[in-house]
Amino acid sequence: MKLQQLRYFLEVYRCNLNISEAAEILFTSQPGISKQIKLLEDELGVQLFVRHGKRIAAVTPPGQAVLEIAERIFRDVQSIRNIGTEFAEQDSGRLTIATTHTQARHVLPPVVAEFFRQYPKVELSLLPAEPSAVDRMVAEGLADFAINSEDGERHSELRYISARVWNRCVLVPKGHDLAGRARIGLADLSGTPLIGYTDAAQDTALQAAFAGSGLPLPKVVLSSVDAGVIKTYVRAGLGAGLLADAAYDPERDDDLACLRADHLFKPSLTYIVVRQDAYLRNYAYDFMQLYLPGLSRERIEQALYEPIREDFSI
Repeated sequence: MKLQQLRYFLEVYRCNLNISEAAEILFTSQPGISKQIKLLEDELGVQLFVRHGKRIAAVTPPGQAVLEIAERIFRDVQSIRNIGTEFAEQDSGRLTIATTHTQARHVLPPVVAEFFRQYPKVELSLLPAEPSAVDRMVAEGLADFAINSEDGERHSELRYISARVWNRCVLVPKGHDLAGRARIGLADLSGTPLIGYTDAAQDTALQAAFAGSGLPLPKVVLSSVDAGVIKTYVRAGLGAGLLADAAYDPERDDDLACLRADHLFKPSLTYIVVRQDAYLRNYAYDFMQLYLPGLSRERIEQALYEPIREDFSI
């Protein structure tokens, strides 16, 4: 068995079972890929693909098992390469971070600026996405780690370090009926069309706030994971925006009234999300510490290498 054979098998899968596309990516020929995969199947004694004539139709159950192991092997290979780079070049390389739109646009800019001041040679990529996709990108090895604003379905291979506390606010145009209120209540929200990150049926924080109140949930007329989009439609008069308080900028959003809602909603946490088998460069640890001052490398490694615990909060 050769790593090359596993690489070919994995790339065909990633290319939606298209051998031609995989051959282009790997700079080789279709017959070469087919031959190496056939040799791998012969050695294992199982079929990895379901074939209809010369066309690959699906991955077999044994193939799925091999895929999981192959992905883990190539993550480990990349970690080995990172170790070599770590000792050869301490202050340069690449760092890919998955995060939410709100974090990328409103929270991380000063962190990124300070990181570039310390590591000008590092190529940094931010991958903004909806919270469920953020964790998935780390699980699939597409990002070194993530900063996520939601604690959703957890992946067994990921470790979660609780970080910053955040809450929600309500944004309305300054001429809105709620704009002059010193303090809003659930009754005010119940009768107001909302624009939020998700619809009411999926917003667990909104449901928890209204539980037992006897009031109907507000109607979410539009949802977007991008706080900028939410504010655009608040300005258009579609409804009140329910979003993270960090997304409000007093200077840029001076045409909007920001109403505190921390007395209506329980505080939420952001999480630093890392694969348990990840090998992190020194500058990755430093980025996490810039995001969460007081976070020690020991605590991060404890999350990575020790058994899962319920809470890693400071």
